[in-house]
Amino acid sequence: MVVKKTMKKRALGRGLEALLADKPTTEVLSQSIKILVSKIKPNRYQPRSYFDEQELQLLTESIRKEGVLMPVLLRVQGDGYELIAGERRWRASQAAGLLDIPAVVREVDDLQALELAIIENEQRDDLTAVESARAYKRLIDEFSFTQQQVAESIGVSRVQVSNLIRLLQLPISIQEMIEQRVLTMGNARPLVGLDANKAEALARKCAAEQWSSRQMEQEVKRVQHDRVAHTPAPIDADVAALQDELMRTLGLPVTLHCKKNGSGELKISYGRAQELDGVLRRLRAAL
Repeated sequence: MVVKKTMKKRALGRGLEALLADKPTTEVLSQSIKILVSKIKPNRYQPRSYFDEQELQLLTESIRKEGVLMPVLLRVQGDGYELIAGERRWRASQAAGLLDIPAVVREVDDLQALELAIIENEQRDDLTAVESARAYKRLIDEFSFTQQQVAESIGVSRVQVSNLIRLLQLPISIQEMIEQRVLTMGNARPLVGLDANKAEALARKCAAEQWSSRQMEQEVKRVQHDRVAHTPAPIDADVAALQDELMRTLGLPVTLHCKKNGSGELKISYGRAQELDGVLRRLRAAL
């Protein structure tokens, strides 16, 4: 189950948009140079944590036959280079045994490196909801972005940013199910705020039975209703005080249930016949 995200058209400026495209322009090719594969390091800001092995194999075979058609985007890092965009092409080039790869080198700061990595992946629908959420959270935590600034930077709505970040409240096991694409954002979102054990149980059942988002919402509502139905109402302070007084007097557990119309029930629990005899003696003495 793949999470689809609606991306707004965003002006990246300085020709960066062309560098994130699927096909190279004449301008991009004219800027391209050959860089040794061994001199390139992965992007430390790469939001994508999972690369499909089958897709990488297909890309590797394509590169063996036709080479790397679209240059990767790099920035200088120490005595080598760091990837900004094109990690799949770089990985597949290594697997294909290439010594060098076409690349465009740009001066890009840490913030731009993270933004571009997010945009490249989301343009291709490569990120899961959790991967996007972690990337957005990183913009907030490391670069002091607001959710609105994240939305404007990436080209999505603020509501989408908020909804995605809330997924990080889910247990790690459920986040991993989203990363493995066995659970969609629509399936997982109703689980936020639910007891961890109940949420995990529903997530497993959803994946096994291929529930729709609507089915998950209904199941969560049922669980929440059952929880409310089995949760005892809070005891009024005066009732609690009277209950304590009766327990001290009788020496036995007492439950006092008072209804709004003035009626109620008094329950005295005893474990042995002798305890009942003691209560009866106290009651008769009071008559």
